[in-house]
Amino acid sequence: MPDEKDTLKRYLQAQRDALRWKLDGLGERDARWPMTPTGTNLLGLVKHVASMEYEYFGNVFDRPAPEPLPWLDDDAEANADLWATVDQSREWVAGFYQRAITHADATIDALALDDTGTVPWWPADGNTVTLHWILVHMIAETARHAGHADIVRETVDGAIGLRQGVSNLPDRDAQWWTDYVEKLKRTAEEAQYRT
Repeated sequence: MPDEKDTLKRYLQAQRDALRWKLDGLGERDARWPMTPTGTNLLGLVKHVASMEYEYFGNVFDRPAPEPLPWLDDDAEANADLWATVDQSREWVAGFYQRAITHADATIDALALDDTGTVPWWPADGNTVTLHWILVHMIAETARHAGHADIVRETVDGAIGLRQGVSNLPDRDAQWWTDYVEKLKRTAEEAQYRT
């Protein structure tokens, strides 16, 4: 039976894998195309989560990233960690995420769950944290953005699921899904008049 740290690490890895899978098979344009009014895009989500891996498992525990992260500097453009520049290819962002994961896993493996660090961007009265706390935080952070990526990827090209071959949705044909969506629309229309 795995211990608590192994369990937390396994859940974090499952979310990392789900997020990374959302880039599979996409070209440069589709991977970075803004799909919401606030610009949410797949490469930006992965770049952001990779940056947070470096920050939370790196700087918090005095194990800084071995590469520069200029998009996180105080004078960086707003939201610079949530989109990939032309020079930051899909392949580069995927590699950056893998490097961040490797760095984070080294921290996780080196520390005990009750070892402490400091989150300098959190308020001073609550910025001393344990590795356990940061593992839970990053599971939540990664899961949140993997959920965003689920919706963005489905909107880009209809690809769905937790990972290749596992959709977690009922196995139905396209007509069933069309009918289902129409049913939801009718329900929403009817519901607006009932209160």
